[in-house]
Amino acid sequence: MNLDSKVVEAINGVKIPQLGFGVYKITKEVEFKTAISEAIRIGYRHFDTAKIYGNEEALGREIRNSQIPREQFFITSKVWNTDHGYEATKKAFERTTKKLNVDYLDMYLIHFASSNYIETWKAMEELYFEGKIKVIGVANFEIQHLEKLMKHSKISPMINQIETHPEFPQNDLHDYLKEHQILHEAWGPLGQGNKTLLKHPELKKTADQYHKTVAQVILRWHLERGVIIIPKSSNPKRIEENSQIFDFELTGDDIEKIDQLNTGKRYSINPTGYIVNPIYNKLMKILIK
Repeated sequence: MNLDSKVVEAINGVKIPQLGFGVYKITKEVEFKTAISEAIRIGYRHFDTAKIYGNEEALGREIRNSQIPREQFFITSKVWNTDHGYEATKKAFERTTKKLNVDYLDMYLIHFASSNYIETWKAMEELYFEGKIKVIGVANFEIQHLEKLMKHSKISPMINQIETHPEFPQNDLHDYLKEHQILHEAWGPLGQGNKTLLKHPELKKTADQYHKTVAQVILRWHLERGVIIIPKSSNPKRIEENSQIFDFELTGDDIEKIDQLNTGKRYSINPTGYIVNPIYNKLMKILIK
């Protein structure tokens, strides 16, 4: 099965491959080149980056080196907090497309709901109407941020990329997104590789039943919920394993058991606290490095 054939449609009809590849924290040149070239070889076409990751230029280079036509890729990037505001966002977008060496982005997101995101959104709406972005959305937005944005926008956000995994399924926000026809995209879909989660006996039992890994079962659970996923790995074996999730389906009982793993536990920082608390700002800078 082609990895880009399983798609989820945004409200405007744009098809987004449900399985993507995240490049967060993959910054070493050799490691990055190996990971991306292997992902492309396996069949990944949906790639998620951001200004703050520091690897937009490297991603663009590997995509060009593949000699696969640009239109076959779905490329996402994000506007960082220091670039919020109408003019700053326009400039940030131009810098991103220049680094990626592309004429348009398939998806552009507001990375966090920090100050002035309404003006940032206005700039993104204009870029969308100009055909420079196919899908516009947000990341790490809570319900209150979404409601404020929708009150001051011509176009509602089409997607929200948020931390999501079996111990933190974001059920209330998931239901809200579904109700408002906003797609749910999961970052950290494997709990950022949390060893306790990946060794959970209930997940291991289900994985053994399907002759799959626990990671594959978790990723399949996301797919069954209609969630877009961007697992990240620099290990070629894991990159391939993460793609082998389309040849089995979980039963209702399997899904119910995984749903019961919800503890409400984030593995990363609370984005709302990060926005208003300077200590979180310092912590994020450390985490990004």
